[in-house]
Amino acid sequence: MFFVLSKTLGMVFMPINLLIELGVVGILLLATRFASLGRKLLVVTMALLALCGFAPLGSILIYPLEQRFPAWDAARGAPDGIIVLGGPIDADLSEARNTPVVRNAADRLFATAALARRYPNARVVFTGGSANLIAVDAKEGDYAATILEGLGIAKERMIIERQSRNTQENAQFTKAIVDPKPGERWLLVTSAYHMPRSMGLFRKAGFPVEAYPVDWRVGGRADLLSFNKLSTDGLARTETAAREWLGLVAYRLTGRIDELLPGPGKD
Repeated sequence: MFFVLSKTLGMVFMPINLLIELGVVGILLLATRFASLGRKLLVVTMALLALCGFAPLGSILIYPLEQRFPAWDAARGAPDGIIVLGGPIDADLSEARNTPVVRNAADRLFATAALARRYPNARVVFTGGSANLIAVDAKEGDYAATILEGLGIAKERMIIERQSRNTQENAQFTKAIVDPKPGERWLLVTSAYHMPRSMGLFRKAGFPVEAYPVDWRVGGRADLLSFNKLSTDGLARTETAAREWLGLVAYRLTGRIDELLPGPGKD
């Protein structure tokens, strides 16, 4: 039920979708005796869309998420394993074109390949199925091995988990497959903005991992005062940040994570 609600209500209440919905309501009201309200609603909607698109709102929302976990300290020694979360691969498009298609967060795959070369004895786990509400045959995991092998990782080193639909299942299913032993050290590779929620879920699953953030969207504090040249950049960043913050709130309220904003120092 949680998964269904996250895919339905979550989509409806995403900021950009919500603003478009309000705009449509405003247009419909223009043909009624509430035309004045419709015009006001359209003005407010356009103003908020401009704020999300051109103002640094998205950067402001993403920055504290990306700053939560520092870069991994290699001085601690070689890890026993490397876990990379799904998300970069468009499984539906890959199936349609019969070739792996990477659309977002490719840094997750690049960083995993670099780590695998640096630590040749570490096992490599890719975890990701399909996040679609309606079940489909196309899974990210079906194409991950091809990509990672092309990046230089031997197939026999890989473990592919292809059933998980969200980050909570990433954590649960990966733990079940890996069965980590006491004292083993596992790295978790995912986008920096997604790391707090991911770490919280892996901790809740009883799988202690070390954060290896990648795929940053905000460069530094200066970006918090910089307006976007293209509205699409700002809208995308705002949408990403809103999805992550809403996810953190929802997971905390339902007890799926123990803190609203998980941080370092608990592994």
